[in-house]
Amino acid sequence: MYYFIEPMTEEDILAVQRIEAQSFPIPWSASTYRRELRDTQRCRYLVARASPTPPPQVTSPAPARRSGFLSQLFGAFVAQPPPPDTAASAPIVGYGGLWLSADEAHVTTIAVDPAHRRRGVGELLLTGLIDQAYELGAAMITLEVRVSNDAAQRLYLKYGFTVVGTRRRYYTDNGEDALLMSIETLNDPACRERLNALRRQLYARLQRQA
Repeated sequence: MYYFIEPMTEEDILAVQRIEAQSFPIPWSASTYRRELRDTQRCRYLVARASPTPPPQVTSPAPARRSGFLSQLFGAFVAQPPPPDTAASAPIVGYGGLWLSADEAHVTTIAVDPAHRRRGVGELLLTGLIDQAYELGAAMITLEVRVSNDAAQRLYLKYGFTVVGTRRRYYTDNGEDALLMSIETLNDPACRERLNALRRQLYARLQRQA
């Protein structure tokens, strides 16, 4: 199975909500997604698709700020919006989003269809969101995660996020606390090198799986 990411569109909202209903107790409304998607100056949302065949390739050149390796990696895993027949054969299996406030990018949501978890899809989405943070000019990136979600915490720690605080009773469904995690040095060369190395590992993993 091949996995690739692309920008979310309003036509994707229903499929995203199906995954959301399996992932979170309190889903967003369709109008919330539409509002976020239309705020292109501050918000970026991605979907992950699964395809039995290699995904369509990016035909436009990568932005100048990406390194040569990132251009190659995202050429393999970021596709142009597919034609209708491709969309039908490559269903959405995950999604994620962030918004920018000043120079801080904040991950608002990220989820993967239960049938496709533990295959690198969440990690692929996370790398895509970090890339979008760079594109928006963010100097740091933050997110909240449930204190009980050990798997997500391990992924974020792997990518250099550190715990910077706790939001008490943050989740309204059960009153669970959230850990506030961040990468505060996105533009540091050592941070970029670490991200590049992790992207290479992810690329190799997805290639082996495919």
